[in-house]
Amino acid sequence: MLSRLGIAATSLCALHCIMLPILLPALPLFGLSFLADHSWEHGFLLATAVLGAITIFSGFKRYHRKLYPFYLLFLGVAIYWQNHQVAEQLQPLVIILGSGLIVAAHFINLKLCNSCKQCDEHGCSS
Repeated sequence: MLSRLGIAATSLCALHCIMLPILLPALPLFGLSFLADHSWEHGFLLATAVLGAITIFSGFKRYHRKLYPFYLLFLGVAIYWQNHQVAEQLQPLVIILGSGLIVAAHFINLKLCNSCKQCDEHGCSS
């Protein structure tokens, strides 16, 4: 459940960043100019990272004991965090790469939790 929420949050964050240049002129008309603020974006990204860490830790502890979903999550967050530090033409690529890694971390964690080979080998129920 949390993995699906993390995937949705990351996807919304990426969509926000990609669509923002197109929608930026209209935001004040709808009272949504706060969406253009970098602090809001960073706060949402940090919330996504915390949610991802909790979700992946839960899967790590209960099922799979694999660290690479954490690596993908934190690499994705680090890349995404830097999107305003690169040229404007590269920002969509950085956003897609960062959010793609975060989503991949959630998908892999979900897959590892669902397959749980260790539980199958030891005869315990999953």
